[in-house]
Amino acid sequence: MVPLAIHPIDVAIIAIYIVGTTLLGVWLGKGGNSTKEFFLGSKDLPTWALLLSIVATETSTVTFLSVPGLAFRAGGNLDFLQLALGYIVGRVLVLVFLLPLYFRNENATAYEVFQRSFGSSTRRLASFFFLIARTLGDGLRLFLTALALQQVMQLPFEVSVAIIAVATAIYALLGGVRSVVWNDCLQFGVYMAGALIALVVILVRLPGGAEQYVQFASETGRLQLFDLQWFAAPGHLTLWSGLLGGAMLSLATHGADQLIVQRYLCAKDQRSAGWALFWSGPIVFAQFALFLAIGAGLACYFTEFDPAKVNLPGDQALATFIVGELPVGIRGIILAAVFAAAMSTLSSSVNSSSSSLLQDLGLSTWNNLSEQRRLRLARLLTLLFTLAQAVVAVVAYRGHFADTVVNQALAIAGFSAGLLLGLFLVALIKGRVSSVLANVGLLTGAAVIALVASRTSISGYWYSLIGCGTSFGVTVLLSYLVSRRVDISEEE
Repeated sequence: MVPLAIHPIDVAIIAIYIVGTTLLGVWLGKGGNSTKEFFLGSKDLPTWALLLSIVATETSTVTFLSVPGLAFRAGGNLDFLQLALGYIVGRVLVLVFLLPLYFRNENATAYEVFQRSFGSSTRRLASFFFLIARTLGDGLRLFLTALALQQVMQLPFEVSVAIIAVATAIYALLGGVRSVVWNDCLQFGVYMAGALIALVVILVRLPGGAEQYVQFASETGRLQLFDLQWFAAPGHLTLWSGLLGGAMLSLATHGADQLIVQRYLCAKDQRSAGWALFWSGPIVFAQFALFLAIGAGLACYFTEFDPAKVNLPGDQALATFIVGELPVGIRGIILAAVFAAAMSTLSSSVNSSSSSLLQDLGLSTWNNLSEQRRLRLARLLTLLFTLAQAVVAVVAYRGHFADTVVNQALAIAGFSAGLLLGLFLVALIKGRVSSVLANVGLLTGAAVIALVASRTSISGYWYSLIGCGTSFGVTVLLSYLVSRRVDISEEE
């Protein structure tokens, strides 16, 4: 028998957690008998639950393990919080300008707005971009999570993928979005508790306690937050690039991505959705601050007890500490927190993807099905997207390429939200535009981002801005040229 990387008690805790959350999700979501309940939870979910679901959905295993590395590495500090400030600004802009678009009519998906402003073909093209990007991005998140499960439990990679995919799919499949939202609340509590436990363990074990931690972080520059330079080195985050880049990224992901917009549509009214959206910004800021504090603590801890580990890659620091330094039981709880972060994102992803395919991109004959058959189809599509993400994860593992491209792929996977944000702005500013022009704007934006990603070293944080600017600019310009040509023809 291959020895486990962790104690059997920790393995048992992880297993109980995965099975328990699956069964709980099924129980919480029982009783749904329509696609409206399956995708929108009958629009009666409480504001605080939607708030925590928004935060948990955008927090993945990548966030949990990678953000501490930003403060752990040599030269690391708190400057990532400048981006989180931009997230807050972006959410306020979504609240003021985009959220009303979703509540003017009884929308079931984000892209129904395009149906009214541009036509059905643009709605379908938008949904296509969303589905491709979401499947790729969350398939890679599944890859990273399964890799962590494989390493701690010494399982074949495919088995690790199956465990996580099946567990998240079961309650998403049977309980729908109601189950997803309530489980997100649980996952949020677990991974935040796990992060707090990790920081407390570090502070308790340091000979000088919190005082030593603060002194070390201060002397090594890890408490630096703001960089006020106007022109910084490539890839370096400043306050200005953080505010602008973070605001655009948040505008795109929280204003034009069905994964998050679906949460607003589950609210009983626009006011409830607005409260959930607004307060998610400060909570994400506090969450990132906690993760960065853990990273600085890890640097102090390893400097004190195991200096050789100070040179670990940032993404590996927290995982190494969890597996090698934490006591039995606590280790299992925090590893369960790692998987909690992943399960909340993946379950939300397959439900929102199923919603978009069925209601935006689906065949016209699907609209004529009985409610019972549409619900059965919705569950089938949820299963298919789970399988698709599992295939992406396995291909990435077997192809031996994910280690080098995963960060870029995750950034590119978010490019669709920037493209679609551009069209939302067109709908907001100009109203109706020909679907042909909107489609050309979308496709041009996609081509520009593909060129930027393949031919330049521009950070993925800017892809949303580039995509938004291109799709918006091209659509508006073409609309102006066409209307001008019509005016000239009429004069002649």
